[in-house]
Parts: sequence; C-alpha cells; structure tokens
Amino acid sequence: MSTFQFPNEQEATDFASAASSVFTRTLATRTFELAELTIYDDCAAQASEFPVLQCVANALEQGQINNAQDANTWFLIFASALIFFMQAGFAMLCAGSVRIKNVGNTMLKNLLDACGAAVGFFTIGYAFAFGGQDSTTATTFIGTTNFFMVGITNQAFWLFQFAFAATSATITAGTLAERCQMAAYLCYSVILTGFVYPVVAHSIWSNNGFLSAFNVNPFLGIGVIDFAGSAVVHMTGGSTAVFATMILGPRKGRFYDARGNPLPKPKPFPGHSVALQMLGTFILWFGWYGFNPGSALILTTTLNTGPVAALAAVNTTISAAVAGTTALFTNLFVEERTTGEAKFDLLSLMNGCLGGLVAITAGCAVVEPWAAFVIGLIAGWLYLLSSAALIRIRLDDAVDAIPVHLVCGTWGILAVGFLAAPDRILAAYGTDEHVGWFYELARGSFNASLLGCQIIAIFFVIGWVFFIMFPFFIWLNYMGWFRADSLEELVGLDISYHGGGAGGNDEVKLEYVEAFNRRKDNKQNAHSNAQQQEMPQHYADSYSPQEEAAMEAMGEDDERGGGMMPNGMVG
Repeated sequence: MSTFQFPNEQEATDFASAASSVFTRTLATRTFELAELTIYDDCAAQASEFPVLQCVANALEQGQINNAQDANTWFLIFASALIFFMQAGFAMLCAGSVRIKNVGNTMLKNLLDACGAAVGFFTIGYAFAFGGQDSTTATTFIGTTNFFMVGITNQAFWLFQFAFAATSATITAGTLAERCQMAAYLCYSVILTGFVYPVVAHSIWSNNGFLSAFNVNPFLGIGVIDFAGSAVVHMTGGSTAVFATMILGPRKGRFYDARGNPLPKPKPFPGHSVALQMLGTFILWFGWYGFNPGSALILTTTLNTGPVAALAAVNTTISAAVAGTTALFTNLFVEERTTGEAKFDLLSLMNGCLGGLVAITAGCAVVEPWAAFVIGLIAGWLYLLSSAALIRIRLDDAVDAIPVHLVCGTWGILAVGFLAAPDRILAAYGTDEHVGWFYELARGSFNASLLGCQIIAIFFVIGWVFFIMFPFFIWLNYMGWFRADSLEELVGLDISYHGGGAGGNDEVKLEYVEAFNRRKDNKQNAHSNAQQQEMPQHYADSYSPQEEAAMEAMGEDDERGGGMMPNGMVG
C-alpha cells in the first residue's frame, strides 16, 4: 500500500496546521451546538410554563452572567496576589535600609506581619470591617457578624481585603526597625489588623460606614472617596508609625550622645544594601497595579469596570514617575545650592516614587491623567519636606515610612477633594452631584461637600489611631515589652533574638558580643539558682562591668529605668 509523500517539509507543516485549525473549529462548533441542544431540550420540557425562545434567551444570559462573575472572581484573586506580593517589597526595602546586624530580625517581622494579619483578620478583623454589610440597613460604627469567616460567601473579597489589612500593618515595620522587641511587634500587628484598621475600613468602605460613599445616605451627600486606600491603608499605618516611634524613641546614637544631650548633627545610619532597597521599590510599584486597578473589581455601582481599572493603572504610573523625578531633582538642586556639590540621591528617587504611589491611591480612578501629574509633583516635594522635618524634630524613621505613607497619604485624600472630575466620579461611583472643588467652581458653585468629607476623614483616621494605639504603646513601654534593651540593640537584634553568629563583624565588636553572651549565661545560671535556692531575682538582671563598658562605648548610660527620658530616649 503506497503512502502520499509531501514534496517538502514546509508543505507538510502547513497542511498539519490547517487540519488542526479545521478540527478545532469543528469541535468548538459541535460543543456549542450540543450546549444549545441541552438548553433547548430543557426549555422545551417547560414549554407549558414559559415560551421556549424566552427560556433559551434567559438561560444564555444567565450563562454569560456566571462567566463574568467567575472571571471577576479570578481577577480579584490575582489582584490579591499582587497586593500580597507587596509584602516581599516591604521586606526587601526594610532589609536594605537597616544595618546588617538587624537584617534577619527585620525580615522575620515582615513575615510575622502577614501571619499576624491573617490571624487577626480571620478571627475578628473582617467581621468588624465588613461583617453583615448590605445596602439597606442603618449606619453602624462596626460590623457584628461573620466572625471566623462564618457565613461568608464571597471568599475572594475576604482575601482581597486581608491583603489590604496586611499592607497597613507592614508600614510600621520599617519605622521601628533595629530597636523593637518581638513580642511587642506581634501584639501590635494583631491589634492593628484585628481592630484598629477594621474600624477605619468599615467607616469609609463598608456600605454601612458613616463616611462611606457606598452608604444609602452618604455623609454630606457624597461620603469619602478613597478609591484604594490612601487614608484607610496608608494613613492608618503611617499614623501608627508616628505614635509608635514617639514612645519608642530613636535608635541609640542617632540624635543623642552618651548622656542624652542632642548631637550637633544627627548621626546617619545608612542601610547596608541599596540593591535590596531598589528591589523592594520595584516590587512595591509592581504590586500597586493590584492595589489600585484591582480595586475597580469590587465596584457595585458600575458594570463597566474595565475603563475604570485602566485609568487607575495609567494614573498610578504617572504619579509615581513624576513624584520620583521631582524628589530626585529637587534634592539635587537643594544640595547643590547648600553644599556646592550636586548629588543624585537614589533614596530620594525611590521614596519619591513610593510617595507618588501613596498619594494617587485615593483618587486614581476619579482624576484625569493631568491631575495625576500634579498630585505626583506635589507628593515629591512633600516627601522631601516631611523627611527633613522628622530629622529636625528628632523622630527616627529608619525607612521614611511616615513621610511616604502618612504625609503623602494625607495629600492624596485632600487632592481628591480638589481634583475629582465629574465624568470619572460618575463612571466609578455612579453620581456626579458632588465633585472636586475646582470643578465645582467651574460650574459656578462653591459646593465643597466632597472636600469637607475628605478633610473629616483625615481627622477621623488620625484621631482613631491615636485613641487606640497611643495608650497601647505607652502600656507596652511601661511594662518593658516595647523596646529592646541597650546591650541587645548594641550587638544587633539578629544575635539577641535569633541566635545569630557569635563572632564580631564590621558593625559589632567581638567584645560586645562576648559581653552579651556572658550576660545571657549569667541570667540562665542565676535563674536556675533562684529556682533552687530562692535567690532574689534581681541578681539575674545585673550587668557586668564589661557589659556596662560596652554600653558606654555605644553611647549609653547605665540607668535601669524602662520609661521615657526627658529627651525622648528610652532607657
């Protein structure tokens, strides 16, 4: 039996491709026909109750709705993954910003944030934020159902909101780097994501929140427009960072000498790896495309979420780029004018980009691209000014989280009150009755309802965080659970808490490590003897002469108190 031979290999390949295409089309056609036959058969069986044609049309329409819902759920999970990936960005940024003796501790705290946030949000956080929400009930201060995820049907929405809560908790990690105890950090993370953040999220994002734009009777007729969380996420985390570092105090030797006197010039503590900082910045920028455009997937006022998400992505890009370059070249100009030497500061560029991302988060879907340019421009300047102000008032922020998240987040909320465009608000929120104040002026109106809502949101977030977290941090400090002690900070938290290498390095002298190990051994022996002989426990906490010398060399006094000193340091 003879077989057909193609003249050449190319013709054989073309024939195979064409045959495969015909087979695929035929299979798809037959599958669709079978589906139609199934729908028709089902409708024909109900012909006595419904017209067959109407039944078929309804079935096909329902199928399209189900497919759209499935696609929306999948993309919501994908956006959640992008936001959660920002945890890696925060970890890299923080790890690169600290000294090498604290890298492991910083990385662990970032991972602990995610774990603590998951536990807190699973048990009570989601219930307080969105539990039992609907579009008909009265305004409430907090949710009261769905504890432990009981009764939740939209689990993708839970995952999306958890990713936001974890982000808010992580913001404070860098600010408190190199001096915060592990137990205090876990407590703070659970409290923030389990109670403090959920109340803010409920008030601004829940259908039943008193400031929510989704409330059936929104505050001042419009409510607060915070599309993706400049206030809910970033101001909450940034405010917490401010109050925490006020109580915790600066890193040893940053602003004060051995006797607590202010240094003429603050001592810089540069991070050990600019490469990790840059990697973290890029990861965060990448994750923001889940943060901002992804928020369009949960809109209930419009079915046309694609253009809203696209605008959010474009504005996110513009604001970040403009803010970064503004911070870079403004800092270059100031440095050249004050020192006579032009310096391109990479940290200004990176943090400027992050400040622009935070600022555009509130209004990414309701402002025009030119407004995103303006928002980014001002965010870059605000970052530089607030970063310099922190140093002037001697607040120690290891990663500049306060300027980036609190200051730029505040500006982002205010910017919506001025620049929200009527067409964009209508597309995202289904109304254009109250818009940005500049657009209201163009209408010939002085209506400032939206601007007023945004200002009230700023005071509410800062006030709520202060009311809960400031006393909480004072209590932690009073109990001696907040700040690592002097010798632990001296040798580094990696050695102190995680059993790091026993040898010295460029930052930690060997004699300091030996003093720490001797103190640890003395504590263990004294504790063992106290149990056997009921020895007074204070012997277990005494410092040896070598330990006191080590602390003195680092600029420490040997006071044993745990409270705040007059200059803001923690003894």
